[in-house]
Amino acid sequence: MLSELLKISPKLNWLDGETVRPYVYVRPENRISNPGERFPLDWFRGSVIYKNPLQMKEVDFADQILRLESACFAKSGMPMPRWVFYDCAIIPGFVAGFALKRSKASQEILDILQPSDDTEWVPISLFIIIPTMAPKEWVAHNLCSVNSLVSEASKLYGVGFLTKAFALWYANIEICCGITQWNSPAVKLHTHYGDFEVLTAYTPVHSYARTLTYRLTVDPAEWKRFFTSQPSPDFMNRYQFADFEVRPDTDDSLKSFQLKLEDPKERYFLDSNQIRTQPLNSPLKVYKRRERI
Repeated sequence: MLSELLKISPKLNWLDGETVRPYVYVRPENRISNPGERFPLDWFRGSVIYKNPLQMKEVDFADQILRLESACFAKSGMPMPRWVFYDCAIIPGFVAGFALKRSKASQEILDILQPSDDTEWVPISLFIIIPTMAPKEWVAHNLCSVNSLVSEASKLYGVGFLTKAFALWYANIEICCGITQWNSPAVKLHTHYGDFEVLTAYTPVHSYARTLTYRLTVDPAEWKRFFTSQPSPDFMNRYQFADFEVRPDTDDSLKSFQLKLEDPKERYFLDSNQIRTQPLNSPLKVYKRRERI
């Protein structure tokens, strides 16, 4: 399957596992006992680099993760406090991503991460995933990569998308919830991991009310369409237009959608293809499950 992916885009050849390897920053008690068992993928080459956050010798790796996260979210005003990283991410869940050999890292990457002199691998992406009390359900807490911070020469094509894909694959995650903002470019990415169900459209309990909460059943069959830009072939067979649209840039529209979501009789979904192919603030059609005859 990796060969198929490389045919779609040769720019993904960094997945060869030589200079870039997946890492998992996780305390021993949280390690997955059967990683990658649920989804038959061979995209992620090279043995996983494990880092234990409970050991002082691994604090440099944590420092680099936090420098990367802080730089990525500084403009949005939502960099993660260090205590939140430990209390709410490391202890209940784990951080996954890709690490680059320090000897292969550009100076601009090293300037961002500031690794210690004896560091062999530097984290160039991160995804925080946390289990919830609901059976088989995890929540996606944070996702970012160096790609948003560096020049084209230092970017790795698709590393952000594949970072989340790796974590979902590694932990055999069946249901993933997440939180993002309607005006965030990340919306275009998050909708490609499975059918995108909206749980909240207007969320005043969050610091940013124009926040949406989503849920999806993880479906790796959709993942390669992120790179091919092809629509899901059977989305319209499973869903039908719910006879209204939502305007992501209008509070009244988001509130109206939110009231519909609070009615337990119906579940509503968005089409990843529409989100990918139009500006973020454009109206979006809302869908519901197609009625079976």
